[in-house]
Amino acid sequence: MTYPEHGRAILGLGLPLVGGHLAQIAIGITDTVMLGWYGVEALAAVTLGSTFFFVFFIFGSGFAWAVMPMVASLEAEGDEVGLRRAARMGLWLSLGFAMLALPVMVWSDDILRALGQGDDLARDAGTYLRIAGFGIVPALLVMVIKSYLAALERTQVVLWITVLSAVVNGFMNYAFIFGNWGAPELGITGAALASVVTHTVALIGICVYARSALPHHALFQRLWRPDWQMLGQVFRLGWPIGLTNLSEVGLFAGSAMMMGWLGAVPLAAHGIALQLSAVTFMMHLGLSNAATIRAGNAYGRQDPPHMRKGALVVTLLSVVIALVTIVLFVTLSETLISLFIQPDDPQRAEIMAIGGVLVALAALFQLVDGAQVIALGLLRGVQDTRVPMICAALSYWGVGLPCSYLFGFVWDLGGAGIWMGLVVGLGVASVLLSARFWGVVLRRLDREDAAAS
Repeated sequence: MTYPEHGRAILGLGLPLVGGHLAQIAIGITDTVMLGWYGVEALAAVTLGSTFFFVFFIFGSGFAWAVMPMVASLEAEGDEVGLRRAARMGLWLSLGFAMLALPVMVWSDDILRALGQGDDLARDAGTYLRIAGFGIVPALLVMVIKSYLAALERTQVVLWITVLSAVVNGFMNYAFIFGNWGAPELGITGAALASVVTHTVALIGICVYARSALPHHALFQRLWRPDWQMLGQVFRLGWPIGLTNLSEVGLFAGSAMMMGWLGAVPLAAHGIALQLSAVTFMMHLGLSNAATIRAGNAYGRQDPPHMRKGALVVTLLSVVIALVTIVLFVTLSETLISLFIQPDDPQRAEIMAIGGVLVALAALFQLVDGAQVIALGLLRGVQDTRVPMICAALSYWGVGLPCSYLFGFVWDLGGAGIWMGLVVGLGVASVLLSARFWGVVLRRLDREDAAAS
């Protein structure tokens, strides 16, 4: 394939995935906007609670992410039975993890207090999580089936299921946060209920599609029967992916905890800036998923030259998105932040001032954030997960979090210093992970290909 052909193939596969991720993040943006309208304290509490939820969700998603390259590679090999086995055991592992995470959600307020959060903030975040936490079960199961369908290049349905979820979440939030359409005004509790309903609707929709569109795979037949060999394979590939995800999310969750030490207003500003950066990150993540699928296919066919061309194209596409984002964040930061705050909110000016600085810093890490997630996607495609896990842990926990604390509290730079630590951590990760793919893995595959020929 030529470079333009690679570009068309990646965009054809990746754009629906980008759209699906953007629809997913629209759920979080809807929560942030509506709770920002409801009150700054509610926004701060749900920022903290949803960050807590997301840490467990992204860790548990490691098994879903493992399913994607496995199914893509097995599909390239023509092993229909194997890809079904991988998807089923991904569902088993995800459900098991969700059951372990649920008690932590229920007792989250005590955990948050132990992590230094104020009593009111921890209580309200705990109120949210005691309900929203149950959504981790359908959310993780949806992730597995999405990965299975995406690996089979059925990305359009992944997009439309997620769009449906975002619409449902918006209507549910509008009804139950504010008490519209005859519903009770529940505030934070209403946002939590909307979250659970949204994840459940998504699970029902995607299961109906998988069963009707791919009946020959018989994905849900005899689902209760264990397949210990395949479960072990998915687990061995998935737990390093989960810890890699946890390393990055842990960096952002740690930053949220530190912002909480500064107070509700800085935490609310952090939540807004984080949602804006998450929108752009979802674009890179969609391309990363496409990279995983196409690298997985090339890996199954033992075709390193094809992989190299595709990797170069997807990396360049990510760079273009990052450059556009930098321009938007620098020129439109005030306009973007104002979408989340009521014009008459008494704390608006303070949130706008803090948020403007944070969005400017978010612009700084666009290139490196895109580079690290693209490299991760390529590495997962060739089922290389353990060394990237170590690289991520060193970058985010060994460098990023200490730098956030150093800049924010030792050097007394506050929220800006905390976000400077994020920039440093992401930068180190992008260098290490890119070097791993281009300098180690791809060269090894080239040598193996040359020896085989």
